[in-house]
This record gives sequence, structure tokens and C-alpha cells, in this order.
Amino acid sequence: MVEAALTEKDFKTDARFEGLDYHALNAMLNLYGPDGKIQFDADKRAAREYFLQHVNQNTVFFHSLKERLDYLVEKEYYEPAVLEKYPFEFIQQLNDLAYGKKFRFETFLGAFKYYTSYTLKTFDGKRYLERFEDRVVMTALGLADGDQALAVQLVEEIISGRFQPATPTFLNTGKAQRGELVSCFLLRIEDNMESIARGINSALQLSKRGGGVALLLSNIREAGAPIKQIENQSSGIIPVMKLLEDSFSYANQLGARQGAGAVYLSAHHPDILRFLDTKRENADEKIRIKTLSLGVVIPDITFELAKNDEDMYLFSPYDVERVYGVPFGDISVTEKYREMVDDARIKKTKINAREFFQTLAEIQFESGYPYIMFEDTVNKANPIKGRINMSNLCSEILQVNTPTTYNEDLSYAQIGKDISCNLGSMNIALAMDGGDLGQTVETAIRALTAVSDQSHIRSVRSIEDGNDRSHAIGLGQMNLHGFLAREHIHYGSEEGLDFTNIYFYTVLFHALRASNRLAIERGTVFDGFWDSTYASGEFFDKYTDQVWAPTTERVTELFAEIPVPTQDDWRALKASIQQHGIYNQNLQAVPPTGSISYINNSTSSIHPIASKIEIRKEGKLGRVYYPAPFMTNDNLEYYEDAYEIGYEKVIDTYAAATQHVDQGLSLTLFFKDTATTRDINRAQIYAWKKGIKTIYYIRLRQMALEGTDMSECVSCML
Repeated sequence: MVEAALTEKDFKTDARFEGLDYHALNAMLNLYGPDGKIQFDADKRAAREYFLQHVNQNTVFFHSLKERLDYLVEKEYYEPAVLEKYPFEFIQQLNDLAYGKKFRFETFLGAFKYYTSYTLKTFDGKRYLERFEDRVVMTALGLADGDQALAVQLVEEIISGRFQPATPTFLNTGKAQRGELVSCFLLRIEDNMESIARGINSALQLSKRGGGVALLLSNIREAGAPIKQIENQSSGIIPVMKLLEDSFSYANQLGARQGAGAVYLSAHHPDILRFLDTKRENADEKIRIKTLSLGVVIPDITFELAKNDEDMYLFSPYDVERVYGVPFGDISVTEKYREMVDDARIKKTKINAREFFQTLAEIQFESGYPYIMFEDTVNKANPIKGRINMSNLCSEILQVNTPTTYNEDLSYAQIGKDISCNLGSMNIALAMDGGDLGQTVETAIRALTAVSDQSHIRSVRSIEDGNDRSHAIGLGQMNLHGFLAREHIHYGSEEGLDFTNIYFYTVLFHALRASNRLAIERGTVFDGFWDSTYASGEFFDKYTDQVWAPTTERVTELFAEIPVPTQDDWRALKASIQQHGIYNQNLQAVPPTGSISYINNSTSSIHPIASKIEIRKEGKLGRVYYPAPFMTNDNLEYYEDAYEIGYEKVIDTYAAATQHVDQGLSLTLFFKDTATTRDINRAQIYAWKKGIKTIYYIRLRQMALEGTDMSECVSCML
């Protein structure tokens, strides 16, 4: 049950609010009120006062929409080509529709985040040129690309909160001075200087345009490997990592978003321990990596070796490519492991498998890194021909890539396939409330497809070609914990897992149906469709061969007005897809959803809350407090935090969703401050056994500060 909205009378008569600015009002969330309850009303007042005291005073006023648009085009704030695709009368109607929804930010942090990070400002950064409704309208106009019906649907879905485009899309669409609409990119580097140099240049170009970049290092020969048959010449991967870290520090998107990068390495690469050592607290400055994120690709064989307490062999990428004719990252280590061990042509070293996992846990304990990708789990679930050998900066993008080769003059000999992340997320609670889940999913799929269609990054041809060939997108989800708590369902409970399963099952159906409709409308499919398990029909077996339906009474009630796809629905969709195909190579990926969660009033992604009242440090403003969505003083028991819930229930929830998501889900694991490296190892093994594809960060709860008054401080109590 949600508390009734406060009235103007409530605000005026409450003595607690007299003389306080919005920052002080927001801080009252962190102190219990006179009645011993959390002061949610203070935060609502803070959001209102933020507009009165700051936003309204710093917003440029226009007498009409036409005056505003003419000014923004003339002064080169808006891209005129976006507006020229629509008659002004329609833009006016769309604007009236958006403002007619009477949108209000539910929290102070939501409003603050929007005006700090998203809205259009004057070039000096001092005044606002957009309200939230204006940004929604411009985003809809840009993504709809002249399609008036789609523009209306997008305004309906975004202003209602059912769908929220990712930060780069919502930030940049329609602006004349902008970065790309794409969230992040994945690049592979081959074992030659041309590819390494091109990878560094590509990282600079992509960071300049505002996207996080992940790079695959597994193919690069190890330290001490031969160069032109001369032994002990290669410097290995560490110098490449240092060059990349400097590149990301240098490049950013007009100062709006700092460059960010990640590097992935196979667990069976000879430099793996050096790779992990770069994140140790006491690492030598010559090798220490401060800002670059690390990811490790672990095949099933590594777990089997650890289980049997065997040594694990590390294989020279130079020799593997020479013997097999393909880069190391394109080899299934599990399938070829014994064969490579026995092959005298491949140089190898060995370490103890259990000690490797112990080291992995130690580094995660110290730094939260590395991310983990379970290589064989990922590839068994991959419906596309080819191999997945890395993930992205947030560990949810899992797509096939292919190598690029170069001529001596550094021109392209063959352009490979690298990866773009075209992201946006649905608010599970509001999508369930919306009355037409299928329509929300289809609108979101069309919006994300527009991001892919409108992205042409010519400075990195492998990214451009990969995007043009795959039309890959990643529809995410957020606010799972908020929805479950609102409905009085405990996260990770039988009902919680049942809901997660059926919700993601239903979303998958509608996402595939939307992509099938796009293929029919456009008369084309993604490159490689006819070699996929979608075309063969194998992908659909688990949906046509068994019944998927709620197993608990409570979840049955929740889906009473929302049709759950039947086996016959799947058979009909399968037939249409086998005949006409689908437009998008990949459809779903669940990112961690940071800033968009706040402006959308959602719990982040599908993991549980980290605290009932979240504390964030926001620049010069200092500490800002964010209450968990839908939380009231009457339903606090359903907002148990991730540290208390425990990793098993979090992993179980992600496993329920994973089986219906073609890519990955950004999974953070939370541990109490009493956790040991053994606990982290247990969680890794549990996640692997449950079919989890990737692990993002490891978070350990920090001890409360000494001297804190625990009787009054909400954030420390919760």
C-alpha cells in the first residue's frame, strides 16, 4: 500500500519543515521523526522545494512552444533534422500530451539527478532549457524518426515510467551538441601490434563519444613469449592495460561522462596471475591498475580441475593460434583442454586450480574485481552461431564477435564484428500496472532498434559494421524488489521466484514477437539468422514442449489481467519466426541501471536494495538520501537488504530470470563484513551451478562509523 499523497496544506502546517532548504529536508530521511518513523514526507517536500528554490529560478522562460523550439534550433541546442520530420501541429499535440500527464518526481534525488545529469542546459551550464517533459518529447521525436504513432507510444511509455531509455539515449537524443546514443562497446584485440594500436585508438574514439569500452586481451601473447621466433621478447598484457587506462583517463564526452574501460582475460592465459595482481592494494605502481575494470573468463574445466584438486594449465595464445589457426579466445578451452595439454607444440605452465580460485576471491575481497564470465554457460545458451569470449563494462552484454585483420599500411584487410550496447530498461512495477505488458515491450523494442539504426560510428569500422549487421539491442528490467515489496512478497521467496520466472518468460515472448514484426515490416533479418537456433526451431523447444505458468496463488493473481503466453502462442510465434525471421540478433540484457533508476523511482536492476535509505555523495551538494521505491512505514519488513538476504536468494532470483534472457544480467553479490574469501568462493560455485552467466561486482558491507547515534540515524540502522 502506498501512502496517500501529501497536500499543500500538509506542507504548510508541518512545523518540521519551516525554514529548511531542500537539502536539509532531504537529510531528514536519515533521522527518525517524533513518532519514531521514517520521514518520507520530508523528502517529498524536498523535491517540491528543489523546484521552488532552484529549478524554477534557473529555467529559461519562453512564451510558447514555437518560440522555444525556434530559439533552440537557431542557437544550435537542438538538431533541426529531428523536428523537420514532423508538422509543428503534431509536435504541439505531443507536447500537450506529455504535460497533460502531470508528471512529478517521486523523490528529491530523482529530480536532482535529472537536472544535474540529463536536461539541456545553456552552454555556460548555468540555466535549464528543458523540463522533464521536454526531454521525453525530444527523445520520442528523435527515436520515432518521423513515425508519429511511435512517437506517441514512446511519450506514453516514458512519461508513465514504464520504459526508460538508457542514459546516453535519454541524455543525447535530439541535441545538436551531443555524444552517441549507445551505452557501451566491446572490442577484441588480436595478437599483433596493428590490432593493439587500433584497439587503443578505438578506445579513445569511443570514449570521446561517451561509451564505456571493454576489450578482449585473451588473444595477446604472454610476457616472455617469442616475437619473430626470438624468445623472451613479448612484454605481455600489462603494458597494454596501462596504455588503455591512460587512454580512458584522457578521453571523455564533452566533460559530461568520464571515459571508462574494462579488459577481459581467459583464466587459462599465462599472464592471469599478473593480471589479477594489478588490483592488489599493495601492488607495485609499475603494474597497478587503478581505474580500469578487470574481467576473467572462466570455462567449466577450471571448476572441474579445482574440484579434483588438480593443477590447471595455462596455454600460450601465440602457440594456440599457430596450432589451431584461430585466436585463443575463439577456442573452447573445456573441449580442447586435454588435447592442448598433450600437444608438445603448445608452450604451457601450470598453477594449482584451487589456489587460482583462492587468489580470485582475495582480489575480489580487496577490490570488488574481477568480473566473472562463465564461458561455457554463456555459449551453451547462445542462440547465434559463433563464440562469445568476453562481456562489457557492466557484464550483461554477451554477443558473438569476429576478428579484424589489417594490411601493412594499417588499412583493413577484413573488417570483423565488434559490439554495441543499445540499452533501455522497463520498470517492472509500472509495466505490470500499465494494463498492456505486450505493448510496453513492443514499444521498448522499437525504441532500442531505433538506437541501433541511428548509430553510425564510422571512426571504428568494426563497431559500425557489427551494429549494422546484427541490429542487436538489450532490453533491461528494473524495480523488481520495489514491485515485490509493494505486493508484500519477500525477495527470493517462492512467490518471488515464481513471479520473476513468469515475468521474464512473458517479456521474452513479446520481445521476440516485436522483432519478428520488424523483420516482416522491413523484409530483412539480422546477418546470421538462418544459422541460428531461432531459424532451426531448436530455441523454442523448451517453450513448446512444456507448460509455463504461475505455480503460486499470489503470482496467479498478479497475472490475472496479463495474458501469460501458452504453448499454442509459442507454436504460432515459432512458425512465423522460422518463416520471416527476427530483425534483432540479440534482444535482452539486464544492466545495473544507476542514474535512470533514480529518475524513474526504481530499485536498481533486479537485485535487492543495498539499504532502505540509500546514501549517495553528489558533488558539491554532499550526502543525498534516496528511499527505496514504494516503501512506507507499514511495509518495511519486505525491504530486507541484499546483505541480509544472502547471496543464495539473489542468485536464485537471477537464475529464474536468466533462463529467459538471451544475453546476460548484471549480478552484484553482497556480503556482510564478517565474510571470508571462502564465502566468496562458495558463492562463485553456487552461481556457476545455478546457470548464472556472469558476476559483476563483489560488495562487502562496511562497518558503521564509530560514534554514530544508532537510535536516530536511519541509514545506519537499516
